[in-house]
Amino acid sequence: MRVFLQLSYDGKPFNGWQIQPDRPSVQETLEQALEMVLHTHVKVTGAGRTDTGVHARTMVAHADIPDDFARDTAAMRRLHGSLSGICRPSIAIHAITAVHADAHARFDATARTYRYMMHTAENPFIRNLSWHAPADLDFEAMNQGAALVIGRKDFTSFSKLHTDTKTNICDVTVCRMVRQGPTAWFLEIRADRFLRNMVRAVTGTLVDVGRHKHAPEHVAEVIAAMDRSAAGTSMPAHALYLWDIEYPYYQTIQI
Repeated sequence: MRVFLQLSYDGKPFNGWQIQPDRPSVQETLEQALEMVLHTHVKVTGAGRTDTGVHARTMVAHADIPDDFARDTAAMRRLHGSLSGICRPSIAIHAITAVHADAHARFDATARTYRYMMHTAENPFIRNLSWHAPADLDFEAMNQGAALVIGRKDFTSFSKLHTDTKTNICDVTVCRMVRQGPTAWFLEIRADRFLRNMVRAVTGTLVDVGRHKHAPEHVAEVIAAMDRSAAGTSMPAHALYLWDIEYPYYQTIQI
């Protein structure tokens, strides 16, 4: 029986989501935990592939577990508890839900949302969770530039070079700067899909706008160039979060 696992994780201990030789990954940790509990290898497929150091408030993955296990409510509860115990503290399992046999965590997702966290105050307690921005960063100008990202466009300028992606077209429906408090902001961006390094490159380009290196209109010029060298630098991974994933038949738990 196929199940969806909803989880969140601190990206700092991992070299991203995807299994890599001799390096810890979220996918490998989950597969090892499932094998410990079910005594058989279970492949886990995630809704996306976060890079090294990137966090996930919401990640959804699918796995096929034994049918007799999945039909037993008490066994499912024990599975949830066992996985949580093995994976903590860096990974939290929030729900394990039976879904239809051909449900796919990656291909069935209709939208994903990322947030890039920023703060301007000196705060050592969040230095590994948020980017320390210059106090004079013009967030309003950044918001004007962010609005120009919205739309169905070719985002080659914000893509990592030499990937195996077949198309660089994404449909961005939300891109905005949101104030969390007097010294904290985040960039929120929602799209049907994302390219490798896209959110961090968009953020870097907007930071250049916030530093008045460029006018907000520069963002449209960067997109039109379809050239990675036209965009800003890639921002550090530690402040980026996969925030939400949407499905037509599955509702994630808001933690």
